[in-house]
Amino acid sequence: MESVSSVPRAPGATALLGHLPSFLRAPLAFLRGLPAHGPLVEIRLGRKPIVVVCDPALTRSVLVQDRVFDKGGPLFERLREAGGQGLATCPSGEHRRQRRLIQPAFHQGRFPGYAGIMTERMDAILGSWHDGQTLDLSVEIRKIAADVVISAVFGTSLENGIHTRLATDFDTLLSGFTRHSLLPKPLRKVPTPGNVRYDRATKRVRRTMTGLVAEYRTHGAGDETNLLSMLISARDPESDSPALTDEELVDQAVTMYSAGTETTAGSVGWALYLAAVHPEVLGRLTAEVEEVLGGRTAGWDDLPRLTYTRQVLSEALRMYPPGWFLTRQVMADTRLGPYSLAEGTTMAYSPYLISHLPALYPDPERFDPDRWIQRGRQPQVPVTVFGGGARKCVGDEFSLIEGVLLLASLLSHWHVDLHPGSLTLPRLPQLTLNPGRMVATITTRGRRAPRADRPDQVAL
Repeated sequence: MESVSSVPRAPGATALLGHLPSFLRAPLAFLRGLPAHGPLVEIRLGRKPIVVVCDPALTRSVLVQDRVFDKGGPLFERLREAGGQGLATCPSGEHRRQRRLIQPAFHQGRFPGYAGIMTERMDAILGSWHDGQTLDLSVEIRKIAADVVISAVFGTSLENGIHTRLATDFDTLLSGFTRHSLLPKPLRKVPTPGNVRYDRATKRVRRTMTGLVAEYRTHGAGDETNLLSMLISARDPESDSPALTDEELVDQAVTMYSAGTETTAGSVGWALYLAAVHPEVLGRLTAEVEEVLGGRTAGWDDLPRLTYTRQVLSEALRMYPPGWFLTRQVMADTRLGPYSLAEGTTMAYSPYLISHLPALYPDPERFDPDRWIQRGRQPQVPVTVFGGGARKCVGDEFSLIEGVLLLASLLSHWHVDLHPGSLTLPRLPQLTLNPGRMVATITTRGRRAPRADRPDQVAL
């Protein structure tokens, strides 16, 4: 008879706080240390026990069996406060219906059109920068990514005032998200300044997206080239009534904005930084960009030749995956490998942890874009970064295409003198593993500032 093992507990827990102090102090180092204790390891964050999956095969089993290991736990409870029951947050019983409605928007045949939107918006924004300007690349890259997503969803660029409000509110949500997931519910209701800011930002995000959806219903329903118009036009096959309510449309808009903005902004930001501190990578990257683009903005037809650019982006995603710690809920008594798991158990998996396993990626702390040399016709992507199974991110290729075009276009238009001392690490633990401030001075290609005058900068 096959034996059943108990899930081992990670050492170092305190009586009241469990592993929470270690997790809060250095979450990435804490996660990297868990595989030494087994393929499944129980940790306690406060009084909450969580089983962390540390093995790639078992992680894949969790992702594939989405009805058994459903999206749930404290993380998704908080996500649903702003994102409602969108495609990324809804339970598995609702997911298939939503996926069928949204999947046509991400058919391969639509990508050239989306790439055209990306090129147009990137060209306009990158062209508005000024020679010698100093700016925060994290902020500017996020603005471009948000503009592209809004254009793809609503078919129009985002007004500056709306963008600023959304960007500010999402920053508040992202920075306070994990803390709110870990706090007991009574403490989340205490009107501290942080709790008040978080609650207000959550409500404003919903109101802003509700206003955009309502405006689009009134003025934009005739254009069927973007995601929202397709969803508005979708009909229930049994009743011929609208397939999605207004509330569900808002859920999808919030989901698309947050997922599309953060994934692209984070991967491009880290790619820029990592290239800056690895001169050999930087030389190959800029040489490819100059040869392929010659100073113009990248487009759909350039993608097959921007192979090294995609490798750099993929390696940045491996080293710093945006969604670094995600939870699931066990919906029925089950087995995972040799372990027995009871209904109601909270599980977690970490794309960051999996992406730093030496068995999968030798010398995992080394930035090596050549890990991603294309073998065969399909380029690889980092394991678990975009999920897996039926709930694999529907916009994964959209994000990769946008990331390659943005990284290449930025370096095609501008020399970037990144101020390495200004790089701010992510305010972990928060929802995404994106870089903080990245202050840089930009100069027009062909007119480069003298290096001797800028000893504190790294040039791209």
